[in-house]
Amino acid sequence: MNTIHALEKRLRDAFCNMGLLRNEPMCNHTTLRVGGPADLLIAPHCPEQAAETIRACRALDVPLLVLGNGSNLLVRDGGIRGTVLHIGADMARYGIKDHFLIAQAGLSLPAAARVAQQHGLDGLVFAEGIPGSIGGGACMNAGAYGGEIAQVVQSVDIVDEAGEARTLMAAELDYGYRHSALLDRGWVVTQVVCALTPGDPAEMAGRMRGLAEQRRAKQPLRQPSAGSTFKRPPGHFAAQLIDEAGLKGESVGGAQVSTLHAGFIVNTGNATASDLLALIERVQERVLARSGVLLEPEVRIVGEQ
Repeated sequence: MNTIHALEKRLRDAFCNMGLLRNEPMCNHTTLRVGGPADLLIAPHCPEQAAETIRACRALDVPLLVLGNGSNLLVRDGGIRGTVLHIGADMARYGIKDHFLIAQAGLSLPAAARVAQQHGLDGLVFAEGIPGSIGGGACMNAGAYGGEIAQVVQSVDIVDEAGEARTLMAAELDYGYRHSALLDRGWVVTQVVCALTPGDPAEMAGRMRGLAEQRRAKQPLRQPSAGSTFKRPPGHFAAQLIDEAGLKGESVGGAQVSTLHAGFIVNTGNATASDLLALIERVQERVLARSGVLLEPEVRIVGEQ
């Protein structure tokens, strides 16, 4: 029995309700809508199932990739060898206690923002349009319009590389721009506790509508993308550098630098991961030649060629 079969059997024997999909196309699970198949995709319903998956993968020496909403991920056309642990809609429960939002990691950031607003709690308005999960956001310190997750996280529950559950306080997470210690260690977030402040629901709703209008006017929301393709380089704006290099509308196959916002590379409908990677490389080369700035991808690139 190969290791993937052995892993699947172990998990089915342990949990009858765990979602297990063989040879699952990753284009179904990323906002870019590209990516070859994963050998096995696992969707746990609770932290215990996530922990057992990690322990089983370690015991059987099966590679493991953790996936949230797939909004900051580019999976190559060859797919994923090993297992994808998908912390998604099956782990999206939440609760409110005093001024704290306690959310499982699969809750989307827009849903978290709306829940907080409806309960008169401020601090997550900026997240209204970020197409990721709160667990993924806590890992990469997601942010927009002057706000970021690090400003509100009080603690996170994680499963470490040995499959042991732990709680970490915000001070232990070493937050920086699009970075945290969680990324460095590869720990799996299962729950996030956000400390929020009292606010007026109507006023917050107005701010959220305003941000949504800005996004619709400035970002290519109707086309598949991974959000901002490149990190903001010190002292510059990636979109401005790309625009100044004459790259708006530049395309490779079905991949295109958005004509609306040069910081986004979009899938016009039939892009492959190879198209997107070639365009990313072209943008990097042209911007470097013109401005001397090497753009660093913000999107995470994984998988086989």
